[in-house]
Amino acid sequence: MHAIIGSDEGRVKEEALRLHRELTGGNDDGFTHETIDGTADNSEGAFQICRSVVEALNTLPLFGGEKVVWLKSATFLIDDVTGRSERTLSGVEALKECLDAGLAEGVTFLLSATGIDKRRAFWKFLEKSAEVRSYDKIDTSREGWEEEVARLVQGRAKDLGLRFEDEALELFVMQAGEATRQIGSELEKLDLFLGPERRTITLADVRAMVPMSRAGIVFEIGKALQTGDAARAIELIDRLLTSGESAIGLMRASIIPTVRNLFMARVVADMGVRGGSYSAFSGALDRLPALKKAWLPQKKSGGVNAYPLFLMQGAAGAFSQDSLRGLMESALKADKALVTTGLDHRLVLHRFVAEMSAAVERRRA
Repeated sequence: MHAIIGSDEGRVKEEALRLHRELTGGNDDGFTHETIDGTADNSEGAFQICRSVVEALNTLPLFGGEKVVWLKSATFLIDDVTGRSERTLSGVEALKECLDAGLAEGVTFLLSATGIDKRRAFWKFLEKSAEVRSYDKIDTSREGWEEEVARLVQGRAKDLGLRFEDEALELFVMQAGEATRQIGSELEKLDLFLGPERRTITLADVRAMVPMSRAGIVFEIGKALQTGDAARAIELIDRLLTSGESAIGLMRASIIPTVRNLFMARVVADMGVRGGSYSAFSGALDRLPALKKAWLPQKKSGGVNAYPLFLMQGAAGAFSQDSLRGLMESALKADKALVTTGLDHRLVLHRFVAEMSAAVERRRA
């Protein structure tokens, strides 16, 4: 018995299909193996699906040999109206009893589902009796999610023989998000776009081929601010404001985090924390005394969230600690102006962009 579950729909479908081909040897003629669609519109549909699976498990292959029964993309195992109904529960219980009684020699059961109620007896039975693989989406509300997605993207890119420039990877992560299906689709587009001769993905490639999401625009605003590219930052800010984005939300999602992370990166750099690779940088950060890193952003799982500071290393060199401290004060004033005054929001944001760009230019001079 095999169960492939998780909230990452693309990954679940991909892994289930891969395992099914492995179990069947890629030879499914429609007679030996059975695939049963697990999409249920209501409780009666769920009951009939379970009944069909039980019948399939109890029916030996027409020509003998091994048989795989795949309950594909089951939708009725979650805690919703259909999943809680007595009719559904009785069908799932009948399936559990069939599996618990033992399958005939050569019969294999495969379940794939993007959701399952882990409080129910069926899940507890699967945990104990089946080989379970779980693929959940990366939680983008947690600190450090970008690092997890970046590792996933790099692994997928390597399978295609691709590699990212650092800035291109940063933007791709923000544009494509955490869903593996979207990541896979965008990487395939880039693979075709580059062709067999060129295998390195540049920032220009990502900008050309990957659709600009809100998160991507927010990220690009931050990059423009870091480099003092006022024209680009203002263009992107105006694009979001025109589309109905809140100026306060933009200030707190992009501008304030950018300035804060630059300041933190500059402070730790002045402490001697540097590294050409992420592992070297995070290792140097971990070696700091506890009091010197307690104020830095922390992961929920514990430890410093080093990834955003690592990304800011190069840009932080364009500022001094004093100028960044002044910019944090300016960001605070701008935020207060957006909340408490009737000043034009576009003007407030533009003024801050000009001030930050001037700080970069002064440092360069």
